[in-house]
Amino acid sequence: MPIPPSRDAEPASPPRITVVVPVHDGGLAFERCLASLAAVAAPAFDLVVVDDGSTDGSAERAAARGARIVRLPRRLGPAAARNAGAAVATSELLCFLDADCELHADALARLTARFDGDPGLAAIFGSYDDAPAAPGVVSRFKNLFHHWTHQRAPERARTFWGACGAIRRERFLALGGFDARRYPEPSVEDIELGYRLVESGGEIRLDRAVQVKHLKRWTLGGLVRTDVFRRGVPWTELLLERQGRGGELNVGRRERIVVAVGVLGTAALPAALWWPPLLVVPLVAALVLVGSYRGFYALVRRRAGDATAIAALPLHALYCCCCCAALAIGIARHAISPRRKTFADV
Repeated sequence: MPIPPSRDAEPASPPRITVVVPVHDGGLAFERCLASLAAVAAPAFDLVVVDDGSTDGSAERAAARGARIVRLPRRLGPAAARNAGAAVATSELLCFLDADCELHADALARLTARFDGDPGLAAIFGSYDDAPAAPGVVSRFKNLFHHWTHQRAPERARTFWGACGAIRRERFLALGGFDARRYPEPSVEDIELGYRLVESGGEIRLDRAVQVKHLKRWTLGGLVRTDVFRRGVPWTELLLERQGRGGELNVGRRERIVVAVGVLGTAALPAALWWPPLLVVPLVAALVLVGSYRGFYALVRRRAGDATAIAALPLHALYCCCCCAALAIGIARHAISPRRKTFADV
């Protein structure tokens, strides 16, 4: 059912935008996500929650807040869940929001205003804010790095972002939605959708002022698994299939050079224990990382303190190693299967 702009006034016309939230055992983070949506004063919107095989009562909690519930027969992943939510929506615009994000109160108003101001705009997305909720060095590093990456990226984009992104429903359905068959787990399904959208003639914009607070608590193991297997490897395969087209966000030429330097410095560190003069290599690599990303390190220091900024350096080097590993695995997989059939080919 529509969420009105106030408790005592129904919208005069059907909402123009539907918020689609896929959830699997959302827990406390999902409660906070729902609470943030309840705090949105305007514009009026429909809320569709897609229950992706939850066992913790997430769907019931969402229904109690007035959401329309779509239940999947089993856990199918966020791509399929978002597609299912879009299929029941009737609004002109779709806004996809992850269940572990708090939407800033002005985000929907900013999104609809951008569409109103640019009739040719097909999609728009935002970023995480610079105040992640989860404590710990790993969580703060990961969430702030994502924020910094989006905040410095060009406004004209070739990718999409499913955590907080809006798209015209007609364009989304015409493209066939997210490729749920290829991406049954959280992966690069939003990036792949963005590539198809641009190649079909659609325009995508990044609006840095449209923000959400990420509530996810990252572990070191989870960071490595995500950066290598859920993001890096499939993104590498996607770029190879596209013959390298799509060098934006954190896969541009400058970033690749920095990754190479970070890997070299990390690899030289164990050897330096046997031959101390080799310490110059990791020291130079550290200077390159900090110098090239000085804006990011200043952000971490400002938002999380000196200790976290210092700890961010080895985590940044680990990220570089994850990128290198993902590249190697992705190239190998592409060599074995150079072109996989995707949803768009069906």
